[in-house]
Amino acid sequence: MRLNQVDTRGKSCPEPVLLTKKALQQHPEGVSVIADNTTARDNITRFARNAGYTVEVTRSGADYILTLTR
Repeated sequence: MRLNQVDTRGKSCPEPVLLTKKALQQHPEGVSVIADNTTARDNITRFARNAGYTVEVTRSGADYILTLTR
């Protein structure tokens, strides 16, 4: 299954979390999020887990790819 992708690179918190929340409202099955800093990675991870999602984090160069699924 290909998840919808959210690109939060260049954004500062809380915008990455808000973009992720909006994407999950449209695609409750899950999304893939690209983040370029540890603060966004950690805040998105915390938000998603609190919302009942499983979070898998991988690296792609300097970016973090967060896969959020139920």
